[in-house]
Amino acid sequence: MSSTDQNPDRLYSAREPIFPRRVSGKFRSLKWWLLAICLGIYYLLPWVRWDRGPNLPDQAVLIDLANRRFFFFWIEIWPHEFYFVAGLLIMAGLGLFLFTSALGRVWCGYFCPQTVWTDLFILVERWVEGDRNKRVRLWNARWGATKWRLRLTKWGLWLAIAVATGGAWVFYFADAPTLLWNLITFQAHAVAYSTILVLTLTTFILGGFMREQVCVYMCPWPRIQAAMMDEDTITIGYREWRGEPRGKHRKAEGAERLGDCIDCNACVNVCPMGIDIRDGQQLACITCGLCIDACDEVMDKVGKPRGLVDYMALSDEARERAGNRPKSIWKHVFRVRTILYTALWSAVGIGLLVALFVRSDIDMTVAPVRNPIFVTMSDGSIRNTYDVRVRNMHGDERAFRLTVTPDEAYAISVEGSEDGTFTVPPDATLLKRVYIVAPAGSPPANATTSDVRIWLEDPAAAERTYDDTVFNGKGMK
Repeated sequence: MSSTDQNPDRLYSAREPIFPRRVSGKFRSLKWWLLAICLGIYYLLPWVRWDRGPNLPDQAVLIDLANRRFFFFWIEIWPHEFYFVAGLLIMAGLGLFLFTSALGRVWCGYFCPQTVWTDLFILVERWVEGDRNKRVRLWNARWGATKWRLRLTKWGLWLAIAVATGGAWVFYFADAPTLLWNLITFQAHAVAYSTILVLTLTTFILGGFMREQVCVYMCPWPRIQAAMMDEDTITIGYREWRGEPRGKHRKAEGAERLGDCIDCNACVNVCPMGIDIRDGQQLACITCGLCIDACDEVMDKVGKPRGLVDYMALSDEARERAGNRPKSIWKHVFRVRTILYTALWSAVGIGLLVALFVRSDIDMTVAPVRNPIFVTMSDGSIRNTYDVRVRNMHGDERAFRLTVTPDEAYAISVEGSEDGTFTVPPDATLLKRVYIVAPAGSPPANATTSDVRIWLEDPAAAERTYDDTVFNGKGMK
């Protein structure tokens, strides 16, 4: 066997662990604030109370799968109103396109859950094992009592965060205090425990061990975002025309020809993705801004102006090379593409708001009973049967009445009700069997089909709604 057969070329290189160095600066501070806000909302929101009345849950944000209901503070979404959820998803997509087009991968660098939890896990890792150099030495050290102690401590804290993450998620789907007690006393449903287990493992593995691999290999957005960006997009870059040729020996012969970059690799050492921003735009870059903080700190020390690594637009390169000032950031942000995304995003949002405020608190759906299509009564009149589902979205019980138009051609009756009225419990649906009769010899009785409109009325609140259907006559034979 040849040496080539014994050592075949590898298709993939082994992962090189990344040990980001601690850095301080405006972008690192911004990320800490956003991390605290995002985690605070995620962990605390299920515990916020909101009084909706005696017959409704008092959890501010609740996805009530059992009753097929979604509560968000004063808003209640029913199953037939799923278009609100679809609209919010469309707004989220358009918002992602808008921010990416204007500011690059700002979502990935500051708000993505993978970024937020990875930042938290790295913070724990640095607190337990020390900064970059200590972590590198620990990684290369043999397994001994010290290494096991530090590793187990770190993994234990990671696991606690992961359990809290999975636990917080299930609280959005049930009353949080009740579910917490049931979880502690082992009375919760198996689905709750299995969900926590799955989310605990995924958080522990993705945030602790896979980190940048999730962004590079698992997430599709790095490959999509290129279509959202152009030369006017504000993104992180290296001013190569100012930094090159780079060099460390500033007092050696020829130092006057060197650029501002002293090749200290500070930008590389702080990068959570392990890339060198000086190599240009890269798929792995999440534009978190930490390399900017690191480079600005070095520039301050060597007496050079900040901004060697900075947020910039590629369209400004020629202008800056010539010594001119770049275009205003507002000219980069407000252009045809971003204005179009903003207009679409606003249109969907306004449409959802209008639909939310004009929707009725009562609703119904009418389904004709097809077996039989119609019934001929003893007096020759024709009767059709319908299943009417009435929704009472009020917080109290309501009495309803059904009518039909054109009323001169039909008579309507409700099964189990002598006068055609019935009550629906608060925040509930009720299915009623309804009969519509056309007199013998009338046009609807002799026709094949006739249009008919069934009205639902709430006399106490003066609310009305309707649903259109058809009446089948003898012409169907």
